[in-house]
Parts: sequence; C-alpha cells; structure tokens
Amino acid sequence: MKILTIAFLLLFTGAVQAQDLVSYVNTLQGTNSKHELTRGNTYPTTALPFGMHTWTPQTGKNGDGWKYQYFKKKIRGFQQAHQCSSWSNDYCVFSFMPVTGKLVVNEDERATGFSHQNEIAKPHHYKVKLDNGITTEMSPTERGAHLRFSFPKGGSSYLVLDGYVGTSAVKIWPKERKITGYVSNKRNGKSDWLKSYFEIQFDKPFKSYGTWENRKNTIQPDKSDGEGDGIGAFMQFKDGETVQAKVASSYISQEQALITLNNELGAAKNLEATKAAAAAVWNKHLGRILVEGGSEEDKATFYSCFFRASLFSRKFYEIDKDGNPYYFSPYDHKVHKGYMFTDTGFWDTFRAQFPLNTLLHPTMHGRYMQALLAAQEQCGWLPSWSFPGEEGSMIGNHAISLLTDAWVKGIRTFDPEKALKAYLKEATNKGPWGPANGRHGWKEYYQLGYVPYPEVREGTAKTLEYAYDDFCGYQLAKETGNQFYQDIFSRQMYNYKNVYDPATRFMRGRKANGTWVENFDPVEWGGPYTEGNAWHWVWSVFHDVEGLIDLMGGDKVFAAKLDSVFSVP
Repeated sequence: MKILTIAFLLLFTGAVQAQDLVSYVNTLQGTNSKHELTRGNTYPTTALPFGMHTWTPQTGKNGDGWKYQYFKKKIRGFQQAHQCSSWSNDYCVFSFMPVTGKLVVNEDERATGFSHQNEIAKPHHYKVKLDNGITTEMSPTERGAHLRFSFPKGGSSYLVLDGYVGTSAVKIWPKERKITGYVSNKRNGKSDWLKSYFEIQFDKPFKSYGTWENRKNTIQPDKSDGEGDGIGAFMQFKDGETVQAKVASSYISQEQALITLNNELGAAKNLEATKAAAAAVWNKHLGRILVEGGSEEDKATFYSCFFRASLFSRKFYEIDKDGNPYYFSPYDHKVHKGYMFTDTGFWDTFRAQFPLNTLLHPTMHGRYMQALLAAQEQCGWLPSWSFPGEEGSMIGNHAISLLTDAWVKGIRTFDPEKALKAYLKEATNKGPWGPANGRHGWKEYYQLGYVPYPEVREGTAKTLEYAYDDFCGYQLAKETGNQFYQDIFSRQMYNYKNVYDPATRFMRGRKANGTWVENFDPVEWGGPYTEGNAWHWVWSVFHDVEGLIDLMGGDKVFAAKLDSVFSVP
C-alpha cells in the first residue's frame, strides 16, 4: 500500500500553483444520506473558500434542511445557501429554476428529472443538463455567483425566481435587464431582523415578465414589483436562448449589493472568466497542502475533505466602495466597521477545524479572534454556535479554546484581558439562549466540582468540556502574566477527575449526592454524555493526558484500555 504523505506549504512556487488540485474535489461526496441513518448531510457546494454565500442545486422542498440528496431524481431549483448542517437548516435563501414549455412556478410541478451522468460538481463550477434539455451552470465569487441557463433550441425560455419560505421583495427593471430585492427567511420561516438584498443582472432582454407568490402559486403577469410572503419573479426570454446572470447579495443594503456585484463580477465577460478565476483561487488555497504517494482516489478523498474544511466559519463582512471591510452584525443588528465571521458550532470545530486554521490561515484567524470579542461586545456573550447570530447550541464555552490556541501560536490580534474577562462571565453565568450560552450547571460545577446528572442534562460531558475550557483560560492567563485569572481557572481545570470511576475506569454520570448513576452500561448512548457514550468520553481530557494515565493506573493499563477501543465489539 502506498503511503499518502502530507506537506504543509507556507510559501508557494509557480509549480505548486500550476497544479490543478481543484479537479480532485468531488462536491457530491457525502450527499447520499438519509435521516434514518444520520442527521448530517452535505450538499454540492459551489463557493469560494469561506465565502459569504454558497450556491447549490436543490432536490428538497423549500425549507427542507436536506437540500440535496444524491438518490433523488429531480431538481427543483438552484439556490443561494448558507447551511452548516441539515438539522440547522438555512437562512436568507432564494433560488432560480429554468423552465421550458409552459410557465410553471409551483416547486413540485417545475421539478425536473436529471442524471448524475450529466452532472459536474466542483467547487468552482457546477453544471447539470436536465432531462428537458436545459443546462444550468454556476461559478462562484465570495458574495455572489455567475449563472448560465442554456435552453433547448425552439423551446420557450422561462426563469423563475423563488422567494423561498419567509418574506421577500422583488423589483423588475426591464430596460436595465435586472432584478433587485431581498429575502428574509430562516429555518422557522420569517426572520424579523435579517435581510439579504440581491442584485441580479442579465445579459439578454426580457420577452415578458411578472411576479408570483409561492403560497398559492398565483401569477401576476406584467407586474414589475411585489413584497410579501414568498414573493418571486419570472422572466421569459426568446425561445432557445442562452442567458447569463450575475448575482450578488448584501446584508447591509441594496446599494452594497450593487457595489459587490461590480467589484466581484463587473470585469467578468462571461461565466468562463468567473469559472477560471474561481479555479485559480481554489488551486492556490488547496496548494497550501500537497500530498504525495497514495492513489489518485486517495488524493481525491483528501482534497474533497480539505474542501469541506474550507467553508466554515464563513465571512460575514463586506467591502465598501472605498475598499474597507464592514458588516451588519447578527448580534446587535447594527452596521460596524471591521470583520465578522459566522456559521459554525465550536463544539464541532474547536478540536480540529480551528487549530488547522491557525496553521493555514493565520491572517484570517487573527481577524476571527477580533470578531469573537466584537460579538461579545455586541450581544454580551462570546459566540458558541453562531448561525448567523448566537444560538447557544451544544455544550462548552470553546471560544476561549480558540483564543488561547491563537495566542500560543503567535496570533496576537486581540486583547487577552478582554478575552479572559469575557470568558469568566461565560463560566459563571447562564445566558438566555442554548446550553452553551454561558453554562448549564455552573453553580454545581463550582460547588461540587462536577455537573451532576440527571439533575443537569449531559452533566458528565459538560464537566469534561468545562474543565478543558478552564485549562484554556488558565493557560491564556499564564501566557500573559495575569495571576488573577490563573488563580480562578486553576481551581477547576482538573474537575474531570471528579467524574472518573476507578471501579469501571470510565467517566460516569454522578448524582448531586455524590453517588454514581445506577445501571451503568459503557456503550449506552446519551444520558450523561453528549452524542456519544462512556467509551468516547473517557478520553476527553485533552489538557492532562498524564493525569488521565495516572487515574487509570499507569501506562500499561492506559494502553490496554486504548487498545480495547479497537477490539471491544
């Protein structure tokens, strides 16, 4: 078996940049999933690295978190997307669907068959020929996309713009061959504070046009504007036309959407130019890691995974007319100067994704650290699960892990005193949102030395996460000579020992009275654990492996326990 060797490249040579690494990426990887198997699923993302918007074909119904499933036979739209996971769903979505023959707007009726043999799915270019002969292509920019719809000769040529599940507005400009408007939606329907303003410019004139709404699918021919629930638009072009559309969106204003379109797509004469530019960006990005040896299939797997590790957290800032970054904050709903990032849950990403970012993207990561503290100033809490505002999902207070990891690796773009003060608030309070907004069971954690279960949901997992985060707080304080915070966090960072049962050699659920939860089964999922069982969580002591070895009885016992992970059925 050939060994796949990985090399991190901090300096790029012409030879490295010339490699067509993006051709290895298959964005369909991970899309063949069902809810019966897992709550996770990917979609064929067409985007630039960490882009503010992404684009994808849509096989699922409007509002369905399962945007694209490989086994489905029909496509019903091509949409702007931001979704991190199928369970989190999406926000600020709108879609296009080309239609030939009779104008059909209903999402079920306009859905058209396709074959994967007629589909190309790459980060810089998605292309599919539908069974009715229409070919759709998409290539991305950071905050927009270039699309092309090629209709069959002799067939009528309609394009439907769907306003999705919330409120929306459209204004059709026939002479200018463009559409402006906004969408405001999220996973539960309407969003009362976030709008995505869009600018859509076409290269061909409209033969006819109108508006429609997707609740009852009523059509208003010749109407040039509308606003309300699910308002969309349709355009008819000459029969058999090939139409290109440039699209850009902004969370700040309609004017900014136009600025973005001109900045990112203004110079692109056609989709090929945008496609080539996107490929160059991806090849440079993927070229930060070169692999040698192994098979071509191994390389395809590696670069497809590297692609997935290059999407979140996404940029949530925009570039104004003078070239300066600014953003609409999802935390206080105001416009601020500087950088903002969103769409990630730290519980899922603090272990690997963000440490990777510190190595590969230190400049971006430094801006991200500034954004964390800006978010805290704007909403009063450090983010834990932002989508795009704070959701507070999962467990732990892992912003401090990101901040400390950045600092010890030389990324010092933030004030550590502010970071420690913000973390202390997280560690000694419970916020108004989910379990990771502040701490569930924080009082018991300090009083008992652990989070009791079943008094507090997932108490053992929370104890382990809190202990690691307290170590991170201690480490940042130590690195910056802050004795006050060292003293506070050093008291709790070994609390993991208080949920270790030497009789079973597992981390276990422990009641408030100090006794272990009865009927212990190390393979039982959930209960005192988060998305795992005792076999998973016994190893969750990242900061004190030697201490865990001692708890288990020494190196031999520890090694045997580790080996048993691979041998116990």
